[in-house]
Amino acid sequence: MRRHLTALFCLAVLFCPGGSYAYAQIKAATADSSLRFGDTQVTRYRISLSVTAKRGAVRDVFATMAVPISCPEQEVELIEDDISDYVRSHDYRFLQGGGARQMLIRIPQLPNRAEAHAILTFEVRTRVILPPEETSELTIPKKPPRELKLYLGKSPFIETRHSKFKKLTKQIFEKLENSQTEPSENVSDAASGDPVSGELASAGGDETPSKTLPAPITDWQRVEAIYDYVQDTIKYVEGPDKSALATLKAGQGDCQNISALFVALCRTKKIPARIVWVHQHNYPEFCLADAQGKLHWFPCESSGTRAFGEMPLARVIMQKGDNFKVPEHKKARHSTSFYLTGLPAAPGGGPPSYKFNSETL
Repeated sequence: MRRHLTALFCLAVLFCPGGSYAYAQIKAATADSSLRFGDTQVTRYRISLSVTAKRGAVRDVFATMAVPISCPEQEVELIEDDISDYVRSHDYRFLQGGGARQMLIRIPQLPNRAEAHAILTFEVRTRVILPPEETSELTIPKKPPRELKLYLGKSPFIETRHSKFKKLTKQIFEKLENSQTEPSENVSDAASGDPVSGELASAGGDETPSKTLPAPITDWQRVEAIYDYVQDTIKYVEGPDKSALATLKAGQGDCQNISALFVALCRTKKIPARIVWVHQHNYPEFCLADAQGKLHWFPCESSGTRAFGEMPLARVIMQKGDNFKVPEHKKARHSTSFYLTGLPAAPGGGPPSYKFNSETL
């Protein structure tokens, strides 16, 4: 009985896309200085944790929580922190795989009925991302660097090797190619090469029909075809997280589900893609290389108003990625989560109570 009462109590909460995520710098993204930005949205963002020993004294309390990330389109500054006396230490760690950084809280001892807390307030400056002016030279990276390989394979909720995805992306690309294979017939001016209508174009008075060949399909158009397919065929419906494959079969899903499906289809065609988690929402972004081989990440809206290669709304960005190795979990996580553990300080005690919140002010 005593062994049971002194066992480790473990509380872990995986929040929905509106919950807490992480703080990080991503090499491929931070190297991108060519993004076109619009207006800046300034937001105050608060993360708070309160731990109370309501069922007896506790010890060895350990908690993780996450903060907004710094990235090319967002700057983050901690402007206020309120850390109570019982909190012995608070520091940060990067998660293996990149894209997230968590704050760690340690409370060695918390007397019965005592309370400990950590409250962080950030000023977040997030910029709107404008679409690129030129897309014809953007291509799928042929030799992706090591940091991109994480965004080419499978992740939790994102199956990239399923035969349905291979078949579907083939159909999407074939439809795109077929839509541009029919050349249009014009009458060309022999001297200037400009199309004319109903008039003789040469000195001899002959009308010479000519075929206007379609422009080659670009990789930008290929990614856009995937985006349009997902937007046109998947109905937005609020619900629990589910995999990309389950979303495809159901024909409906929320922003997380829709983003996962887009990412899965992109990765099936060797296009680097990942999920961006923002406050109360998420959306995908994909990576293409310019003519000099430099990598660029482009976002697209997963629900609501269509937005491809741009992000017209500036939301607080919490993490970028969908495959995180968290030390407290055996399996990889598709998003970071709030996590708390604690031991009763004496037999007959109970786990600590807690309140966790993240909000815009």
